[in-house]
Amino acid sequence: MAALQETDADHAPAPDHDVLIVGAGISGMYQLLLLRRLGLRARVFEAGTGVGGTWYWNRYPGARFDSESWSYGYSFSQELLDEWDWTEHFSPQPVTERYLNLVADKFDLRRDIQFQARVSAAHWDDDARTWTLTLEDGSRHSARHVVTAVGPLSTPTYPRLPGLDDFQGQSWHTGLWPKQPVDFAGKRVAVIGTGASGVQAIPIIAGQCAHLTVFQRRPNWCTPLHNAPIDKAEMESIRARYPEIFERCRETAACFVHTVDPRGTFEVTPEEREAFWERRYAEPGFGIWQGNFRDVLTDRQANALLSDFVARKIRARVTDPAVAEKLIPKDHGFGTRRVPQETGYYETFNRPNVELVSILDTPIERITPAGLKTTERDYAFDIIVYATGFDAITGSLDRIDIRGTGGRRLKERWKAGLETCLGMMVDGFPNLFMVMGPHTALGNIPRSIEYNVEWIRDLLSHMAARDLTLVDARPRAVRDWTAFVKRKGEGLLSNEVDSWMTGVNMNVDGKQVRTIARYSGTAPEYRDWCDNVAAGGYRELAMD
Repeated sequence: MAALQETDADHAPAPDHDVLIVGAGISGMYQLLLLRRLGLRARVFEAGTGVGGTWYWNRYPGARFDSESWSYGYSFSQELLDEWDWTEHFSPQPVTERYLNLVADKFDLRRDIQFQARVSAAHWDDDARTWTLTLEDGSRHSARHVVTAVGPLSTPTYPRLPGLDDFQGQSWHTGLWPKQPVDFAGKRVAVIGTGASGVQAIPIIAGQCAHLTVFQRRPNWCTPLHNAPIDKAEMESIRARYPEIFERCRETAACFVHTVDPRGTFEVTPEEREAFWERRYAEPGFGIWQGNFRDVLTDRQANALLSDFVARKIRARVTDPAVAEKLIPKDHGFGTRRVPQETGYYETFNRPNVELVSILDTPIERITPAGLKTTERDYAFDIIVYATGFDAITGSLDRIDIRGTGGRRLKERWKAGLETCLGMMVDGFPNLFMVMGPHTALGNIPRSIEYNVEWIRDLLSHMAARDLTLVDARPRAVRDWTAFVKRKGEGLLSNEVDSWMTGVNMNVDGKQVRTIARYSGTAPEYRDWCDNVAAGGYRELAMD
């Protein structure tokens, strides 16, 4: 297929590229491959020095999948599936990074990726029908289309505390971990934060350092990962079942191998319910969250029973009752925020070298040159680890100065509330596509990534075949999709809770109020809507 041509009306010079892609993670690499196969001139800008996205930046101790490895990798290449062996059911970061580097090498992707190239601005030119991307080094690059592949969890945030730069020891954010291992031996360490990253890192750090103090603002409901190695025979069995595995992921609500049990919590006896929850708690992965009774995330009484079950598990695993109570959430029910998967997390607080501090009870006042100060006392540390999460879903888009038709900023467009068309487009921002943007199906993210990337590929192929150079979402399509997203969120207990899934981040200006930041329907429903748009000739989109 020929590359996209200049507009006949304006006789504007052809842009540098047909498509520019921001980010060389799982999304960006696959998008590059598919656009290259269309014959389009595509280039990727990547802020890091290597590929991998999430699995390049998050190198902290204990970082690993919480989706089953063999359901997480790419499905598009049988040769790749035949070649790659997963070593564990939930792959650790170093192995995953090796896998993504293999993909980059196997498909010769690096020749079209520019590393250490952080995009600071993306401006649309109405007359030329092109986007101009500006990098932090000041260089500018033009393209007919832009695809953002920046990920929903890739902009780290720090706590709003005075003195962050005063600390004289080492400090690291889990999402910006150094490539060289951090030596914790003999050190006094603080970990601030007990979300998914903290829950993975804390047990590893505790086993290496002299003393660990964990500063917890809000406890999370955590359940066991139950990871295990994969030997050669099991890997061959998995390989033979790949078609079945990926079909299962297509059918389930969130693209996991787990899916909702069709029964209601009160349709079984108390004994059956308890036995069911015991099985789920003992199984690997997200089954107890994604494979539970159909009403546990919508019915308060059902959710309270499940929460009580998990609270009893925590009390049984933590020897000090006072510490156990600190680790049990009191402000939200089980599964209404993302459920971190853990390995020995609760037992870590039985160690004599580990202390848990609730910063709800004794808030941190500031970071000091020697450590930090709470309302109760001063602490001295050699290392501070910030496991304080990300400016989720829109954060990576917000930090780019994206301006569409008439110079309107995307951040301003969303100020009154998030609105998208299929989670991939926004009216007034022509030729701009988002992979895993707001209002797309999340869940087991690579499964959703492949769908988004292929949908964008098909749209660009449709345009190129008809010599179309401009596509924009129609306002009505944006209103319809956003209304559907809101309807699918009705009745969910999770939408009554402050979390990154409801757009709340107390460390980011303007994100203290809940919004519908994610699509809460099923992945099959999402794909059906998108497929219908394509099958109908993209009537929801204005093309020229």
